[in-house]
Amino acid sequence: MATSTYMKLATMRRPRTESLPGVAGVVRLDRRAPRLLQRLHAGDVAVVDVADMDRATADALIAAKVGAVVNAQPSISGRYPNLGPEVLVAAEIPLLDGVGAGIFSEVKEGVRVRIEEDSIYAGERLLASGTRQSVATVAESMAAAKEGMSAQLAAFATSAQQHMHQEKQLLLDGVGLPELDTDFAGRHVLLVARSYDFKSDLKGLKHYIREFRPVLVGIDGGGDVLRDAGYRPDLVVGEMDAISEAALRDAGEVVAHADAEGRVHGLARVQDLRIEPKLFPTAGTSEDAAMLLADAGGAKLIVTVGIRATLEEFLDAGRGGMASTVLTRLKIGGRLVDAKAAAQLFQTRISGVALVLMVLAALLAVAVVLVASTDGNSYVHILSHGWTSLVNQLKDLFS
Repeated sequence: MATSTYMKLATMRRPRTESLPGVAGVVRLDRRAPRLLQRLHAGDVAVVDVADMDRATADALIAAKVGAVVNAQPSISGRYPNLGPEVLVAAEIPLLDGVGAGIFSEVKEGVRVRIEEDSIYAGERLLASGTRQSVATVAESMAAAKEGMSAQLAAFATSAQQHMHQEKQLLLDGVGLPELDTDFAGRHVLLVARSYDFKSDLKGLKHYIREFRPVLVGIDGGGDVLRDAGYRPDLVVGEMDAISEAALRDAGEVVAHADAEGRVHGLARVQDLRIEPKLFPTAGTSEDAAMLLADAGGAKLIVTVGIRATLEEFLDAGRGGMASTVLTRLKIGGRLVDAKAAAQLFQTRISGVALVLMVLAALLAVAVVLVASTDGNSYVHILSHGWTSLVNQLKDLFS
């Protein structure tokens, strides 16, 4: 009887989120997206504080398989056509926009919430309301943002001038670059960020990596991308709260991207792991910092995975990120190659059909010679062993 009464009371106290309409999930919230991304699980409701959400953040949220995204700020402010919201709604992930900063005090991490239309609730209690984005609303906002492109390009010119003045000694003379143990001189370098098309691009470079054995550099979450693909990063560069402990421990060397005042996000966390990173203060992005390090080290070729390459992607980073990246690319020049171009340049030199025909011809020749021998058992054993070895090599080549 006591047990039955307890069960009834527990049922009465249990939030009825599952029986209420909307998309439900456990809330995870953080004002800094890189920290939040490391704590997300499938089905979580991610609460972020990101004005003009970029595609890299949206891709990471999709990869985490979140159930919904709630943004304290407008995901598209109209300043420029950022790509994140378009990617999220295309993936059919509910996006509730502009709910206000009060959401961070209204709800605690781990509470089960639900998104119904344009509001977020804890059970039946209203937490905040905003704008529920859809394919139509995002398209409308993007069209309006694109009308201001000329103004954004003019603002970019001003931003580039300011960045050049601020970072003149670094860009022209290398002042402020840390001394590294990683050897770039005369070698290919592969820079990997967890952003634009990083999975497919890294997969397309498998044969290139095998042949040229480039220096592997993970930028922010790119260190984890390399680990997940079975590689050990020689160097990780970026904000320390954007890199997992496993990637930090595995890396041959760690460089912390500090801002112009020398502040580093997540530095204490890394020092707790008994890792003392080398500091690189720059107003540019972590991607720019990695490019400049490879360039200063005398890299022969720098191949980028998941790093901005088109005008759309530069705009997606906002004016500050666009200016520093464009200037960094101008400094490096022709030694910088995007992953998609590199995959075309360094694809396997012999076609699959030609290779198979060559192998069959070789096998036929061997069979003719061995049939002429008097020891039939030896022939069968040798041919069987050779065929097994050959099949394994072909699997490795085309995998």
